[in-house]
Amino acid sequence: MVTGSSRVGSGCDTPSTATAGAKCWGWTSAPSEAETFWTAFLRKLARRGLRGVELVVSDANEGIKATVARVLSASWQRCRVHFMRNALAHAGKSGWRLVSAFIATAFAQDDAAAGSAQWRRVADQLRPKLPKLAGFLDQAETDVLA
Repeated sequence: MVTGSSRVGSGCDTPSTATAGAKCWGWTSAPSEAETFWTAFLRKLARRGLRGVELVVSDANEGIKATVARVLSASWQRCRVHFMRNALAHAGKSGWRLVSAFIATAFAQDDAAAGSAQWRRVADQLRPKLPKLAGFLDQAETDVLA
């Protein structure tokens, strides 16, 4: 979130299992989303009893990416919703539906290898007319398909 000229970092951890329900373990805000913010936030959650985290899904914030493995011993994956918003910014409003449908074909594959192969095909198809979007797909592939 941006307010005026200062960034505000926030975090809320919500377990996503049938038994855990939707409990917010914590929320806070800070003047930045730097690694120091996320380290303090995740350590606080761990002290409050957060255990067994296997996967953290978030936007592509470098601070949280750097902290997740170190503090929670968990994997990180880029949120598909945040990714798609960023990708569509490169597509132009008239191309949103088509680009969304193309990218969705990679998510619909049965296994990781097929998803990655389809991702490459989509990027290559988009490259002639939307080179910035294709480059963005190239850079995001590992994070989104993790």
